[in-house]
Amino acid sequence: MKLLKGAGIVLAVAFAGIQFVRPDRSNPPEDPAATLGAVAPMSPAAREVFDRSCADCHSSRTRWPWYSHVAPVSWFVAEHVRHARSHLNVSEFARYEPDDAAHHVKEMCEMAEEGRMPLPSYLWIHRGARLGQADVRALCDWSEGARRALQRDGSRSDGQAGETGGKEASAAGEGQHGHRHDDGEPHRESGDGTPPR
Repeated sequence: MKLLKGAGIVLAVAFAGIQFVRPDRSNPPEDPAATLGAVAPMSPAAREVFDRSCADCHSSRTRWPWYSHVAPVSWFVAEHVRHARSHLNVSEFARYEPDDAAHHVKEMCEMAEEGRMPLPSYLWIHRGARLGQADVRALCDWSEGARRALQRDGSRSDGQAGETGGKEASAAGEGQHGHRHDDGEPHRESGDGTPPR
């Protein structure tokens, strides 16, 4: 009996002690112009699904429940959110290149269809986050249109970058191979680098 009592005291002291190890549970400020909604606006149905089942981990709008303040569960929850945000944070969606952004929205549909998201560990407590067939379809219908739009933006950006680079190269070539007299005629240098007489 004394042994059990002593073990209980040790466990209680240890439990109280680990409460002082507090992980980061912050929600960074969100710039509305940088969010997924600003870059690739979601349909109302897709937004409802995302806010209900995905936003807690993949945005800076995490709702931290009471148990996220109690160690050691708090450690698991905080690390889970940190890892999810590092992979995809819709609050900072504007920082992704168009091709990466297109990949992310495509992956959102694929993982929902395969039942890989939300994670089972999240669904244990958040039963309402479970996705039905209509939820998956709403998310994927939006995802397909958003992916195509983002890919078009990426192609347009690549074309503009190539055009700008070509103009710069052309200008640099003219500067290297000759200059003009005051009368507007090109002045070419001879092979040894001295002007022709």
